[in-house]
Amino acid sequence: MLVFNNTTSSVSHFLLTAFPGLELAHVWISIPVCCLYVIALLGNSMILFVIIIEQSLHKPMYYFLCMLSAVDLCLAITTLPTVLGVLWFHVREISFKACLIQMFFVHTFSFLESSVLVAMAFDRFMAICNPLRYATVLSDMMVLVIGLSICIRQVIFSFPTNLALQTLSFRGGQELSHPFCYHPDVIKNTYSNPWITSFWGMFIQLYLNGTDLLFILFSYVLILRTVLSIVAPKKQQKALSTCVCHICAVTLFYVPMISLSLAHRLFSSTPRVICSILANVYLLLPPVLNPVIYSLKTKTVRRAMFQLFQSKGSRGPNVKGLRGK
Repeated sequence: MLVFNNTTSSVSHFLLTAFPGLELAHVWISIPVCCLYVIALLGNSMILFVIIIEQSLHKPMYYFLCMLSAVDLCLAITTLPTVLGVLWFHVREISFKACLIQMFFVHTFSFLESSVLVAMAFDRFMAICNPLRYATVLSDMMVLVIGLSICIRQVIFSFPTNLALQTLSFRGGQELSHPFCYHPDVIKNTYSNPWITSFWGMFIQLYLNGTDLLFILFSYVLILRTVLSIVAPKKQQKALSTCVCHICAVTLFYVPMISLSLAHRLFSSTPRVICSILANVYLLLPPVLNPVIYSLKTKTVRRAMFQLFQSKGSRGPNVKGLRGK
């Protein structure tokens, strides 16, 4: 995605768009958008910090949560400069090279998040369906291997897209539908037939995200079968409660992603403002809500955060007392 052929165009940029038709309200729209970015950055940073610092959270479940927070943090940082640049300073121009670099990272982190959600589903499957083998199978080394496999898988599947984009020429100065570069949106501005590259991009997305979603659904079918075989209702409820956060994370990621893909590739008559809202929901809602959900619903994470804040608060008066003496 980093190589771009624009020899047939004398223009070297695209024009980003935040919310088409709502340009006069950009200042007011930027307030909640900025608040959401602050929540995403602080929330995911806090999750990462707590898991790294707290020894009791050095377990496979929290390692995968750490991976999810890292991906969400990177995804938010990738779109933050252009989104706030358009809303605050009306900086709409983005060069071809910068656009392709941003598009590469947006899709890379998006696919990585999908793969991490699969790893988290496997973690829940092992914890509920094979609890006796959980510690043996999901060792620290296995978690590291899974993390590396996720990264290698993304690198392998990015090459065909890179090669496809190297052969294309684009019309410069075209207006995009989002405040960041998104493959189905950019590919509409090619001189060649956009359907070929568009469907290739859709094939990659369906193959990667589709297989991930199938693995997640299959894992939960096995989890439900195991839970329903438990006689005690309290134990059933306890087992299912450990999956609530992950189910919410899967829903927050896949529903907006599928909606946005369909709006761009199949429903070409979709209003641009709808596509823009879907894109911002797709890339901003999971990084914002994932740390909130895991902080509220996971007792160990919540307890670790409270202990961290209490230790920080107790150190403050002690330091002041020592300075007074």
